Amino acid sequence: MAYFNLNFWLVFLILLMHTSLSFSQDFWHIRQLSNKLHNHEMDNNHNFSPDDHWIVYDTRPEPGGIGINDRIEKINVATGKTKVIYQVKDPNKFGPGVGAVSYHPTEDKVVFIHGLPPATEGSPYAMHRRLGMIVDESKGNTSYWMDGREIVAPFVPGALRGGTHRHQWSGDGDWLGYTYNDAIMVSLEKETGDVHDLRTVGVSKRTSKSPEVSSLAGENFQGEWYSVLVVKVVPNPKPGSEEISKAYSDWWIGKNGYQKQDGSRQRARAFLGDLLTKDGKEITEVFVVDVPEKINVPGNDGPLEGTATTMPSPPAGAITRRLTYTEGEKYPGIDRDLRHWVTSSMDGDFISYLARDEKGITQVFVVPVNGGKSTQASNHPAPVQGTVRWHPNKREFTYVSNNQLYLNTLDQEGTPGKAIPISPQFEKPPFALNYSNDGKKIAFNQDVEGHVQIFIAERP
Repeated sequence: MAYFNLNFWLVFLILLMHTSLSFSQDFWHIRQLSNKLHNHEMDNNHNFSPDDHWIVYDTRPEPGGIGINDRIEKINVATGKTKVIYQVKDPNKFGPGVGAVSYHPTEDKVVFIHGLPPATEGSPYAMHRRLGMIVDESKGNTSYWMDGREIVAPFVPGALRGGTHRHQWSGDGDWLGYTYNDAIMVSLEKETGDVHDLRTVGVSKRTSKSPEVSSLAGENFQGEWYSVLVVKVVPNPKPGSEEISKAYSDWWIGKNGYQKQDGSRQRARAFLGDLLTKDGKEITEVFVVDVPEKINVPGNDGPLEGTATTMPSPPAGAITRRLTYTEGEKYPGIDRDLRHWVTSSMDGDFISYLARDEKGITQVFVVPVNGGKSTQASNHPAPVQGTVRWHPNKREFTYVSNNQLYLNTLDQEGTPGKAIPISPQFEKPPFALNYSNDGKKIAFNQDVEGHVQIFIAERP
């Protein structure tokens, strides 16, 4: 009997150990959702519809091909059925082009880049020739320009003069953030040969009406939302200063901003900014800009609408501050070789970004929004391969390393847990990860025989 009991417990322990191991390494259920022989680009946006029934995407033929893409589509998460949301009228090889689409967090609306129509060889799709287009599915897919465009002097505050890009809804859906290039500055650079065409960050507010533009002729367009730039950029930053020559890869902080030291909440965007070290070397760091509720009040840097020789200036209260100081690191600066976006935990407490560790391997780092030391949040022998995405309701985040999806968490003090693989190692790296609104699914893109397809990873 004792011998029987001993063998029984040995077998039981072995089974228990095996079961625990299998639970700890359980992969999420992964399935290919799309399979049509064209691309389904999600482009690091929020692509799930508010009810999580659909995923929206563009069909650009190659990564830089927004200018020749003619439609926005969505695919049903359960059935794989697709629908066209928007079709460009009279497209040609010069544009106008559409892409980089994102769903509103609570309403059946999408926003995307739309090049200026009509597009010709002399006036093709370009970074300074595009706007945000909103399509309202609840009203029969009616469409309208989000931001106004006024390129005829006198310029007007609340309308911009160039091109907005990769529009991101705020948590409440009342704001959109984006990067921006100015058409007036592009022309000035061509005329003078001096640097004027600088990328920066802007925002638009739904509850503030866009001003009427002087004329709808030419390249002026009437928008619906009030729009401003919020980050000042300069062509020749002073070495050792915190002047920025380029602001980009921006993201809303939290669903509801971040909590300031006095306990109040502040709406803000995080972004990457290029500047010069004391010895004149260009470096990229993480910044935050506070976005004031009243964006129609000019700040100290100049008029909101800009002039013929200057960029539009930020409103009063748009305060920029630097979060990372990496000059003294073995590998200073944020990773610039791999294009990625800074992203935020949904409580607004932490910003994630990619940088090289002491071994020279690209890893995930997190930095407190209120300032403080960065923490390395991944430690893989292979580099992290793209933008980090955060769970919509808790401090959980996902990313890709060694062609494999990983999951990790932060505790209340911001200390990362142990990274857990949630997928097998794929032949090609997944990209453009994004969580569903309920946090139970992660959608991602992957190349399948030359076409970008959408996959779904479902939590066990």
